Amino acid sequence: MSKDKILIVDDDEDIIDLLKYNLEKEDYEVFTASNGADAIKLALEHVPNLVLLDVMMPGMDGVETCVELRTKDTLSNMLIVFLSARGEDYSQIAGLEAGGDDYLTKPIKPRLLVSRVKALLRRNVQSTEGNDVIESSGISLDREKYLVYKDGEPLKLPRKEFELLSLLLSKPGKVFDRNEILDSVWGSDVMVGDRTIDVHIRKLREKLGSEYLMTIKGVGYKFEV
Repeated sequence: MSKDKILIVDDDEDIIDLLKYNLEKEDYEVFTASNGADAIKLALEHVPNLVLLDVMMPGMDGVETCVELRTKDTLSNMLIVFLSARGEDYSQIAGLEAGGDDYLTKPIKPRLLVSRVKALLRRNVQSTEGNDVIESSGISLDREKYLVYKDGEPLKLPRKEFELLSLLLSKPGKVFDRNEILDSVWGSDVMVGDRTIDVHIRKLREKLGSEYLMTIKGVGYKFEV
């Protein structure tokens, strides 16, 4: 069985060494880069399962790097987790809007990081199982091929947006509450906040149109038929 590949991108060598040591102890294959340009080259060369991406880097910062990575079709299943010493809401939102799957604030204990990485990778494997094609209201989603079409035109969605749409589209008209969405898309062992859901819903509305995803105030969201 092949090892999961992880790419660490940070301009702090001490952080890279710490993360690399702890992840390699868990038998992950680890690659490292100190800037966004090198990260993109390594990602295209090795196609990692997950990228740990620092936000604040000279030149191309983490958000810009994430946006560029998300344009690469060969990296569509890759998870991107932001690492930053900045805990402000706007920084987290910027990372999620750029296509990030999760956001961790430094300093983070190595055991917690490893646990989070395992949970995310495990969830990613589970989410790729199945080959259903779901269609409703002009939207078609193919889980096996990881494709989404609106009125026959292809849409490119980051991993978590795809999974969120897949969940809502699986039962059009059903209201999914926030806890159900978090558990199904991010998993019960990955801690993310309500703001994460809101950001992903907003991004989906920008791509699909606001008429497809309805907010049920105080409850959650549904796909409108």
